[in-house]
Amino acid sequence: MTLLVVAVGWIYVVLLMAVVEGLSPQGSWLGAFFTLLLYGVLSLSIVLYILGRPARRRAAKARESAAQPDGGGEPAGDPVAPERKEP
Repeated sequence: MTLLVVAVGWIYVVLLMAVVEGLSPQGSWLGAFFTLLLYGVLSLSIVLYILGRPARRRAAKARESAAQPDGGGEPAGDPVAPERKEP
């Protein structure tokens, strides 16, 4: 949740930077576009990928442990009982 708040705040700041660059007499809308692209999208995607690694690792472990019925590394055993011979 904290990561999402930081991401939204960063996008807000970068959006304001792009608007100021576009409206500035020395700036241009092309510069504003690249400001939004490079400062906003590219940098935020890299940061979110790096900071989201622990959550992805926990999710992978949870999927892996859910796939194993007893939670261990060994199979549960023979699912079919052996056939008994008549005396």
